[in-house]
Amino acid sequence: MRLCASEEVAEGQAIECPDPRDLEGGTLIVLRSGGRVRAYLNVCPHAGRPLNWAPGRFLYAHGQLVCAAHGASFQPDDGICIGGPCRGDSLRLVWTREEDGVVWLEDAA
Repeated sequence: MRLCASEEVAEGQAIECPDPRDLEGGTLIVLRSGGRVRAYLNVCPHAGRPLNWAPGRFLYAHGQLVCAAHGASFQPDDGICIGGPCRGDSLRLVWTREEDGVVWLEDAA
């Protein structure tokens, strides 16, 4: 399943994409770090709310993705919380692949 065009995800930036598997409107965080695209469920392990501060807008600076609600900070490469109320927990990784200028959701099967 197609998530977005590769060019939509600049180095050091995160975007929000609809999760095509979620019939209730859940979204994914798609980010690029070290030239590699990763995707996580847009759900903070601390409070169960989205990380973004506005639709499609994330606090992603200084190599960390920060939850807008309580300031939990996550490493973009593995989603592990390195500061804040859920230290040691992690975001849920969603497997993707980047091919022919498109970021695709991988089949989990």
